[in-house]
Amino acid sequence: MELKEFDKNIKPKKTYKQQWSSYNLAQTNEFKLFQDSLIELIDSTIQVRSPVFQKGRPTADLKDIIFCCVMKVYFGKSSRRNVGYLSLAKGMNYITKVPHFNTILNYYNNSALTPLLKHLVEQSAIPLKDAELDFTADSSGFSTCIFSRWFNARLGKETERRLFRKAHLTSGVKTNIITAVSITDGYCADSPEFEALIQTTAKHFGIREVSADAGYLSRKNFNIVSSVGAIPYIMFKKNSTPRARGSVVYSRMFELYTKYNKMFLEHYHKRSNAESVFHMIKRKFGLYLFCKSEIGQTNELLCKCIAHNLCVLIQELFEANTLLDFEECDKLVVRHFCAN
Repeated sequence: MELKEFDKNIKPKKTYKQQWSSYNLAQTNEFKLFQDSLIELIDSTIQVRSPVFQKGRPTADLKDIIFCCVMKVYFGKSSRRNVGYLSLAKGMNYITKVPHFNTILNYYNNSALTPLLKHLVEQSAIPLKDAELDFTADSSGFSTCIFSRWFNARLGKETERRLFRKAHLTSGVKTNIITAVSITDGYCADSPEFEALIQTTAKHFGIREVSADAGYLSRKNFNIVSSVGAIPYIMFKKNSTPRARGSVVYSRMFELYTKYNKMFLEHYHKRSNAESVFHMIKRKFGLYLFCKSEIGQTNELLCKCIAHNLCVLIQELFEANTLLDFEECDKLVVRHFCAN
């Protein structure tokens, strides 16, 4: 009798039914739709087909280069083996010419490509602006092939540690779309990147609430979320105090956290969707960065974010009949682009 009574008190685990028919269609048609969506995104964002270049060797076609850089991440193959896939893309008129594999690697290391890729990440989320109201902020590291060495006084010998790059991003909790991203060194703190992420997201999305872990706990961050008309569900620490110190939002949320903790946690635990975003990226596109320079690693990681967003859009196309329309993307005219 005691065991039966104990079983009655156990709440059933909440599960989410998968729409397998929609999922199957999205996965089987992803390869073709991914290329269609990528070239449409690039065409709607970049007006200039061939960039202006200075004296010397002419630069490659900008749209072709961006397409090839993102497709390399999507395929997950080496730069040499990736050329075979790009030949198929040329046959379908996605690109005008298959660049040499070293050309693609060289453009990964071009700093002028970084703002363009970052802009594409932001613009690729716009088709879901009506589907997302709640967002979360988090960061995660991606390993590189570079090691740092130092003398460990405690062990009395040299030790080494693999370096990594950190991706800071905001994402929607419903579709896991990335709305803003910032790439930093692996040991940079999370909180300083919070303001730029929220402000970028607020440009295109109506934000209702933002959830984040205690790494973002500061009165400034509470005010930032409140300034865009949203409610901040940022986790408090054990030693947190209710003193406002210029942030009324902080004191009110602390009161909610202490008096109505269960309700606070129901909203805060939407933050776990950020873990799903990073898991999706690392599982599908790998958790390693193969470029050796910091610029190359940043661009490679941005390409992973673009590929993730396009895969999310394709999934939503079949599950929610979302129209993949990039007409509202801001026009970005590239006047000068050349290898440094």
